[in-house]
Amino acid sequence: MSAATVPGSVQRWVLAARPRTLPAAIVPVAIGATVTGFHHINVLNVVLCALVALSLQIATNYANDYADGIRGTDAVRVGPFRLTASGLVPAAKVKQAAFASFALAAIFGSALAARSSWWFIVIGLTAIVAGWFYTGGPKPYGYMGLGEVFVMIYFGFVATLGTTYAAVHHLPAATWWWGLCTGSMACALLEANNLRDIAGDQAAGKRTLAARLGRKGASWLYGLCVAGVVAGALGGGVALVAAGALVLYIPALQVAYSSKTGRDLLVLLQHSARTQLVVGAGAVLAFAITR
Repeated sequence: MSAATVPGSVQRWVLAARPRTLPAAIVPVAIGATVTGFHHINVLNVVLCALVALSLQIATNYANDYADGIRGTDAVRVGPFRLTASGLVPAAKVKQAAFASFALAAIFGSALAARSSWWFIVIGLTAIVAGWFYTGGPKPYGYMGLGEVFVMIYFGFVATLGTTYAAVHHLPAATWWWGLCTGSMACALLEANNLRDIAGDQAAGKRTLAARLGRKGASWLYGLCVAGVVAGALGGGVALVAAGALVLYIPALQVAYSSKTGRDLLVLLQHSARTQLVVGAGAVLAFAITR
């Protein structure tokens, strides 16, 4: 990294928070809050859900930065900037930032639980544990090819259904379908990262599902995520959003099924994050019109 490209003291923390992954936190909250329409929504509870989701996402990103950095997994980067691997910030400070973000999520979650249901305390604690042990601890499950399970559960079903319950205090059947939709979009975002990093992860012993499947097999995994998005929107009763999602994911699918590797796959993350935001906005607009 040349002196001209070294991020500033604030910018480096912003980059390490991985802004392109933050739609994975916001979109399920937006969909969960509005899936029943815009009537009688508890706005403050929805805001707290958004703050919890963002805090957990950023905390997990910092925890991933720290754990991968000290293991040497990020020693040869083809993706975005990392704090620990760059050597610009001591690993201990990155770890502290992760814990501070988890603590912030716990504070917001406690406020939400006091206003809604104390079950949110239990759910939040499991989310914090899952966020840390994704790449942290002696046997991180993200290194075993189980990251998609965490993402689908917490950034799909838990975030979407939890927000719906906090917003309107009941769970219509359609919410489960939208949990599948949002979880699949979040998994597509994860696969965009893992596809890009296959070679480095294999060399470092990080056995993500993409690394296990290899470049060709992982492209089909990305396609499966897109199928989950479409199926979730269809099951949720909004065929127009399902069709729109399929069309919007075409550029990403073209990249995923191409022969591109490494840095040439950076655009896949951009396509995935942008599509996630547009599909989320489209679903919210559809709910506003039809419900």
